[in-house]
Amino acid sequence: MNLHEYQAKQLFTEYGIAVPKGQLITELSQLEPAMQSIDSDGWVVKAQIHAGARGKAGGVKLVKTLDEANTVAASLLGSELATIQTAGKALPINSLLIEETLNIEDELYLSLLVDRVTRTHTFVVSAAGGMDIEEVAETSPEKIFSVHIDPTVGLMPYQCREVAFALGLKAEAFKELGQMMQAFYQLALDKDVSQIEINPLIRTAENQLFALDAKVNIDSNALYRQKDLVVMRDMSQEDVREAKASEHQLNYIALDGDIGCMVNGAGLAMATMDLIKLNGGSPANFLDVGGGATPERVAEAFKLILSSKEVKSILVNIFGGIVRCDLIADGIIQAVKEVGLEIPVVVRLEGTNVDLGKEKLAQSGLSIISADGLADAAKKVVEVAK
Repeated sequence: MNLHEYQAKQLFTEYGIAVPKGQLITELSQLEPAMQSIDSDGWVVKAQIHAGARGKAGGVKLVKTLDEANTVAASLLGSELATIQTAGKALPINSLLIEETLNIEDELYLSLLVDRVTRTHTFVVSAAGGMDIEEVAETSPEKIFSVHIDPTVGLMPYQCREVAFALGLKAEAFKELGQMMQAFYQLALDKDVSQIEINPLIRTAENQLFALDAKVNIDSNALYRQKDLVVMRDMSQEDVREAKASEHQLNYIALDGDIGCMVNGAGLAMATMDLIKLNGGSPANFLDVGGGATPERVAEAFKLILSSKEVKSILVNIFGGIVRCDLIADGIIQAVKEVGLEIPVVVRLEGTNVDLGKEKLAQSGLSIISADGLADAAKKVVEVAK
């Protein structure tokens, strides 16, 4: 689950991480009072969406007067913004963050993420922060510095010093960085954070560090114990189908193809998509109904798949271990009847009560294509899609 910049900065403030003075607005009438509450020579108007690279896309503007701010805010608020990180999708701008300007001396990069290779929290930093950090990582990887944290001992002071030296910090900024890194790590542990990023982390002319931007991603699997963060979730920033899927405990990711997939188990789902591609097709989604699938959940899964107008056929691939194939068959029949399915459905069942499941499908009177084995199912679903 992603947080907006203003929400991430609220967390930063709780943990003693310095951020610029700012006010959130959701209406133009709030703009003037917000600017008046921030004593500054200028202001920054920042569109709040779940994506980076907003500056390059025109979502972050520096203004000097109220008239300028009104013009910028009016053009942003209520509109949509697409960046290089939104994969071509425009996200709605429902709020703006108005912040003070600061006297920037250096722009740095600081992030903390979970490294899947080393299975540790890892700091990734660079003295070449700012809008082009992705290009720096690609063309000048030597400018990126990483520090892995041993979970048995936590973040050690010498590691903070290593990072400070790598960033070229001195005096007060050197000390502040160590405190900031300790706060980062504690925040990650307390809030089940999978990634925290500040880009840029600025050093001012007064040699102080501020989080000019803030990105925080929460591990969705841990939301059950982060009730105070769940209320921060902004569904308008998420794919409607993916948000709907989470309500029914379904793992759904929209893709660009035309063959809908409904599978139980993430590994089996990926293997299914691979075989569809191998046979010349293209998956329209990743959909894992889970091990405890019920007829109701299967019906909802069908509705999600069919919410994409691009879908021309559907492959249901179920291995009945925990879940029984006859229950899956009930769900398929229920879903087909509910949604009035008009496109071909290929079903491959294997496992517990498979014969009973196939019998139910055969006796349903519905136009369902049965497949023997995954390879056969993939071949058939691609053929009928064409």
